Amino acid sequence: MKNLYRIVITLTLIALTTSCDNGLDELNTPKSGTSVIDPIYVFNQAVVNSAPPAGTLNYEVGIVQQLISPNTGVLLGANFNQVNINATNQIWINYYQNVIRFTADVIKHTKEDPARKNLYNMARIIQANAFMVLTDTYGDIPYDEAGKGYTDDQILFPAYQSQQSVYPKIITELADATNSLDAAGTIEVTDALYKGVIAQWKKFGYSLLLRAGMRLSNANASLAQTTVTTAFNGGVIIANGDNALTRHDANFVNPLGNTLNGTEAANFYLAEPFVNALKSNNDPRLSSIAVRYPGATAGSEQVPAIANTTASNQYGLPVGSTDAMADAFGKTIPNGTNRYAISQLDRNRMAKRISPLFMVTAAQTNLLLAEAAVKGWVPGTAANYFADGVRAHMDQMASYDPASAVSGPNRDNYVTAHPLDTSSPAASLTQIGYEYWIASFLNGSEAWANFRRTGFPALTANPSTSSAIPGKFITRLTYPVSETQVNTGHVQTAIAAQGPDALDTKVWWNK
Repeated sequence: MKNLYRIVITLTLIALTTSCDNGLDELNTPKSGTSVIDPIYVFNQAVVNSAPPAGTLNYEVGIVQQLISPNTGVLLGANFNQVNINATNQIWINYYQNVIRFTADVIKHTKEDPARKNLYNMARIIQANAFMVLTDTYGDIPYDEAGKGYTDDQILFPAYQSQQSVYPKIITELADATNSLDAAGTIEVTDALYKGVIAQWKKFGYSLLLRAGMRLSNANASLAQTTVTTAFNGGVIIANGDNALTRHDANFVNPLGNTLNGTEAANFYLAEPFVNALKSNNDPRLSSIAVRYPGATAGSEQVPAIANTTASNQYGLPVGSTDAMADAFGKTIPNGTNRYAISQLDRNRMAKRISPLFMVTAAQTNLLLAEAAVKGWVPGTAANYFADGVRAHMDQMASYDPASAVSGPNRDNYVTAHPLDTSSPAASLTQIGYEYWIASFLNGSEAWANFRRTGFPALTANPSTSSAIPGKFITRLTYPVSETQVNTGHVQTAIAAQGPDALDTKVWWNK
């Protein structure tokens, strides 16, 4: 009897399921509204998420000794040269899930639509930038099969490709996409980056191409030179009005500013090498960037009423300092009782929640052109490009907050006092690399990549006694645990080809 009862129930469920299926199509068809999202809105998600994630505070800006934390736990990273699996994965998660996922969708839905040709190529440029950041950070990465787990392809375990093979693909993609932009085509006025202005998009694309070419200067000089030539001839960003930046407001907050204005507000400090470099050069940007709270003994006491932005009164935290060491150092500086009196990035000016973050700037591009001119790859005078780059970054400071602006006289005095040393190529490249370091402040991925490529500025390796790589700089970040445990086979293939999944394994172009 019980068996018969089960059979009846089963047949009844089958009948109900079948009858329900007959109406599912109609039930799932919207009666109002739209079932199609305009790809420009998906694209804008990719643009907004192209900003550096908060995890770059743990590593990239610390590796280049600009901003560090003496804390461990969630803030563990570059200050101790150790792996923090919750931070080394931030670039991976952000760019694959929040940029490449969306650009892949836009590319799929616009590729065959002549009316959205410009949007198609804009998405390719944003995607190429994401891939460049990813491969610069990790080395070998999924490229051809990336983002296809979200599409009909359903590639859930993408194969990895060598950086040596990925970079030419990025270069080809940037060159073709930028060249294919058409001012006579549809103008995507709701584009979050340039409001669809094709002339600016072209400058952005060619500036990324210039960056990619220079990245290969020590690994493949011939490809580097031809790439740089193509970018220069196409026209790059040389004025701040064309800077590529992500804008932020109360709804789309600056990820770095959000961290520095939240629970970690009192836990990050400007690094001593960065502060001392600007101080010794009488650089007016130090007053634009830094703040001290003399006399503060706790984070709650770091209030605007005691804030001091005077350059001569700034003291950075020595690299590798523990909490105890930071407190001890704080006692040695004027009006200091512990770490809370050490110089910080001013979160009320440059690192607000609504402050912009820059992807490519006129300062960076002019400085790369100065280096290219030294190498004889572009026409023009290296000294002029150099001076223009320094001026551009000083003028850029006002974009963060009017109170961070560098005055015209202070800017011009600095440029006059620090002309490019043209006595030898080595002298010129040293100076250019130093200024690129300053001009890339808060663009941690780019500052770190250029530091690895050029070796400038000449920093001293982290002296932390708890370093996982004593006496060395971090040269790549480790793969996320999610990859090593789930996409194991492909990750192991990449490791076998590239080298150990460690902080001191060099990426291919890092010669």
